[in-house]
Amino acid sequence: MSKRKVRRKENTQKASLFYEISGIFLIALAIFSLVSLYWTEVGAVGKLTEQALSLIAGDGKYLIPPVLAFIGINLMVKGRETSFLNLRTVGIIIILLTILSFLHLKVPLATCFEQALQGNGGGLLGAALSYLMKLSFGKIGGCIFLTAAMLIGFLLLTGKSFLTALTTIKDICINSYKTLAGLLFNFLFTEVENRSESKTEKSQEAPAPLIPVFDCDERIEPDLIDPNNKKEIIKLKKSETQAKTAAAEKQMEEAEAFSVNSAENHNFQLPPVSLLNKPLRAKNARSSQEIADNILILEETLESFGIKAKVVQVARGPAITRYELQPPPGIKVSRIVGLADDIALKMAAPDVRIEAPIPGKAAIGIEVPNKEITPVLLSDLIDTPEFEQAASKLTVVLGKDIAGTTIYTDLAKMPHLLIAGSTGSGKSVCLNSLILSTLFKASPDEVKLLMIDPKMVELNNYNGIPHLVSPVITDAKKSATSLRWAVKEMENRYKMFAEAGVRDIYRYNEHASKDEAENIKPLPLVVIIIDELADLMMVAPHDVEDAICRLAQMARAAGMHLVVATQRPSVDVITGLIKANIPSRISFAVSSQTDSRTILDMGGAEKLLGKGDMLFYPVGASKPKRVQGTFLSDIEVEKVVEFLKKQAQPVYNEKVVEELPAAEESTVQEDDELLAEAVKILIENGNASISMLQRRLHIGYARAARLIDIMEQRGIVGGYEGSKPRAILMTLDQYYRHFQAN
Repeated sequence: MSKRKVRRKENTQKASLFYEISGIFLIALAIFSLVSLYWTEVGAVGKLTEQALSLIAGDGKYLIPPVLAFIGINLMVKGRETSFLNLRTVGIIIILLTILSFLHLKVPLATCFEQALQGNGGGLLGAALSYLMKLSFGKIGGCIFLTAAMLIGFLLLTGKSFLTALTTIKDICINSYKTLAGLLFNFLFTEVENRSESKTEKSQEAPAPLIPVFDCDERIEPDLIDPNNKKEIIKLKKSETQAKTAAAEKQMEEAEAFSVNSAENHNFQLPPVSLLNKPLRAKNARSSQEIADNILILEETLESFGIKAKVVQVARGPAITRYELQPPPGIKVSRIVGLADDIALKMAAPDVRIEAPIPGKAAIGIEVPNKEITPVLLSDLIDTPEFEQAASKLTVVLGKDIAGTTIYTDLAKMPHLLIAGSTGSGKSVCLNSLILSTLFKASPDEVKLLMIDPKMVELNNYNGIPHLVSPVITDAKKSATSLRWAVKEMENRYKMFAEAGVRDIYRYNEHASKDEAENIKPLPLVVIIIDELADLMMVAPHDVEDAICRLAQMARAAGMHLVVATQRPSVDVITGLIKANIPSRISFAVSSQTDSRTILDMGGAEKLLGKGDMLFYPVGASKPKRVQGTFLSDIEVEKVVEFLKKQAQPVYNEKVVEELPAAEESTVQEDDELLAEAVKILIENGNASISMLQRRLHIGYARAARLIDIMEQRGIVGGYEGSKPRAILMTLDQYYRHFQAN
């Protein structure tokens, strides 16, 4: 066997050497033939070669050297692959013969060979083939069959389908046309828009959609919801708004917060949009070329992995461009999702997010960051008819989505909002945008703000505006007190609603405006803004969690709404109870997928870019929506605050930060019917454990923890000491004396 292998190897080497020698000879012959056609000083052999080429090929003699060189190169490179060599050689020979025949078809049949002997037409080869074609099929028939023969030769030469070649040529022509047209359009129409032109154009555009926010209340604003819209996108319709705005404003205006003298605010003026920076947007002339290049890279990258998908649509936003990809039948979506890192590598992008599939479309969205980010200014979004004509006083601006559509939403319909993201991701700017949207929309009689800022950084700028219930609260202990006040205020409002025979603040204000003789004053909406939840949870976790949960569960109908922000999205800060009661969420860039799941219950936020790039997940939506938040400078905030300070003086409610009496604070807790039994169980077992109370009393964690808190306040058990168990401070005799006496 070894001898046969050696012989076979020697034969292969000899055959390869023979093919290389033959190839070199043909290449040398081709070069010499070409030189003989253009130069005279080539000797007798050169002249004979030139005469032979003219006799054989006539005017097509210049094609013989390239054909010989092509065959020689194939012998050297692909000589051992006989099938490949034969097909390509046959193909190029057929092309050569058809060209020579075409050159001789114009020669009359009578003088066909005479002209060939003189070196005209296609030479003897062309004369023989054209003579046979004319005799058999005539001149027209000969042209038809020669054309077919030439196409066959191209197929054999290239090894590719003719239809595939035509499709490739068509795609190249279409892409080239689109690229040139886009470059020409951007070159001719690059402009800088001023405020007046932008406002005129916006008034002619279709109204921007609101993010769909579904409310559990039976009361639905007919001027905000289009029931025939299949996409369930809320739009502000001018025709219905004009009919309903008067009633909505009648419910909201002249609202009074906590004994504020509303006579001082009769002449209150909303801040003008001129206080904000003017929108200055220059169209990027290179964007079309960038998109065209990315489409080619994306399709080539997927094709290299065996996925022949096509980009069917492109949506370019301020910071992100989404390429809508339509995969071929039989390709799983998970295959494309798994190629996110490879796509990012090919496109030289920091990160790529894949939305599979896009809601409402049979396509996969591949979101690629733009090389140049277009800033989204707040003034550009507020100075629009959609925002100005919105009936709700809590209509806020978030930014623009991937398609460049302005995103408005109604905080009253959310009804509470949780914002989370790492440091520098744009969380504080988003809070400022929400606050300024409210200040540009509502007077102090219509909306009141309670701001809690333990960081003492972001919200202090708003001190002194007339919309505040109290000065911005920076002490974490007073923050817990203010939240307890908010719970008490909510309970008081419900008592007022019960006395008036109404179920929510809108009907109460309508009742107050109709029955002025009863001295019932309208109530304002209250927005409670917490800038850093983690600081509050470190100081008073139980009080803060209980207050936030109660407000989130019950405060919507009372006209009180929560906006909670944190930069530490961990489970000890955003607890399960808080997350369950605050359904609407915004996530900015986070460091890990775990943090993203804590906020949104899904991954994706770890792939955001920062600088205002967010995922907005309103209540009722199936998937979060990617939005580029607005840019707002500190100077703009200061201008608006100074303007509002000149309009009216704030009237603070001192009860917001007052400590509640101990008896009043624990009234609800002391009424727990299981307290006596729980104390007896702890004393008998000598261990103050929440889990033991859950097992013995068959109650949940929240109630067991509340019982422990009551015992700690009344001095029955000691304080929390980390891993050590709580000390039990009451004996069994003291228990009998105390509880039997009560």
